[in-house]
Order: sequence, then structure tokens, then C-alpha cells
Amino acid sequence: VFVGEYRFEKLNPMAAPKEEEKKVEKEASKAEKVVLSDKEWKSKLSDMEYKVLRLKHTEPGDNRGYTKEYPNEGYFVCKGCGNPLYSHAAKFNSGCGWPAFDKCFKNSLKTIIDADGRRVEILCNKCDGHLGHVFVGETFKSRSNQRHCVNSISIKYVKKPIPQELLEADLNLGKVKK
Repeated sequence: VFVGEYRFEKLNPMAAPKEEEKKVEKEASKAEKVVLSDKEWKSKLSDMEYKVLRLKHTEPGDNRGYTKEYPNEGYFVCKGCGNPLYSHAAKFNSGCGWPAFDKCFKNSLKTIIDADGRRVEILCNKCDGHLGHVFVGETFKSRSNQRHCVNSISIKYVKKPIPQELLEADLNLGKVKK
């Protein structure tokens, strides 16, 4: 499993992270992991939330949930663990039937090749919950040329100011592995 690399707008995208930064980031992500048994997940989530987040199902793409909502403030978190994933500004109208985002918060996601071998799956980096898939190079006018196609049932909207420590980033998909 490969944890996606990020390119930050305020930093040089070609600069390699220093070894101490890699170590600190790796330790921080380990400390924050949410690990529950299947029984615990089933008691915490509804049946459909469990199927999507834990079993990697896809909810019907019929413009339900957050698909047609475009808030002017706040952010979206993982429904499974509360990990901040996307700002309100990252949401855009793709017309695909599911919520679409073009950027994520630093270290919020990880990516793997989907079981079908054709798509790139996005997972919550804190609890490994299945969120959806990311597509690149479509004709949408997104800020990053990416569309994070997310199941509404896997996220929750938080109508509060975005915590200052959260930075938006483009997900670099050049090194996604199986």
C-alpha cells in the first residue's frame, strides 16, 4: 500500500523532504491511526456506511447526500473516524452523481490501485475507510485537474472554521502502487 505523496502550493513541489521530516510524519501518522475490529465498526456505523467504508462498496450515484451541496464555509471529515479530508472550497460540481473534490488536506488520504486494476482508490489515511476514487485529466475545471469522486455516505460536513493547521494539497498520483 502506498501513501500518496502531496505537492504543496506554498512549497517547492520538486523539493525532496528531509529525512527528519519523513520520520516525524511517519511517526505522527502511526500515532493517529484508528484501528477497530469488524464488530466495533459494525456497532459504530450504519449497515450502508459499513458496506461503503469497510467493504469498499459504492452507494448509488443519484445526487443524494452532499452531491448538490456547496457550502461557503466549513469542511468535510471521514464518517468513520472524523479525520478532516476536504475544505468547502475543494468541492465542485462535476455532474457525476457523487460529491467531487479537487484537493485534500495534507496527509488526509492514501491511494491504492483498485481491485479492478484500472482505477485509483482513495482511503482515509487515519482509519483506512474507503472514500471513493480519484480521476485525473478529465475536462472539469478543477484547481488540480483531479476529481476525487467520493461516496456521500463516507463523509460528514462540519460547519465550523477550518482548523489553521490544515493545509490543502494536490494528491500526486505519479507513484501509486498496488
